[in-house]
Amino acid sequence: QVQLVESGGGLVQAGGSLRLSCAASGRSFSDKVMAWFRQAPGKEREFVAGISMSGAVTKSADSVQGRFIISRDNAKNTVYLQMNSLNVEDTAVYYCAAQRSGGAWALPEKYSYWGQGIQVTVSS
Repeated sequence: QVQLVESGGGLVQAGGSLRLSCAASGRSFSDKVMAWFRQAPGKEREFVAGISMSGAVTKSADSVQGRFIISRDNAKNTVYLQMNSLNVEDTAVYYCAAQRSGGAWALPEKYSYWGQGIQVTVSS
């Protein structure tokens, strides 16, 4: 089992920045592909960004490309999401997720482990 706990969310004005963290405990963190998803009210959960086991490869959704950066520190069992130039459309509950390598990164059903989610609200 892997337990994931997100932190760093909150309220920020448009144009501002936040950094989300996801701390993992349990079985090996470094053999998991990690990702961030988000879900806004009335919408489906969507892929935000993913990172390979070593951290060498990252992918981001078009909607956050150039604004959000995913990274990980395997020594600290933590994955991060640096969010810059936030806008009101980024308002959502953000989830950290983990999977063993092999599944399509953008598909939520490929992830076996999920955090409880954390609210990010961007005001205009």
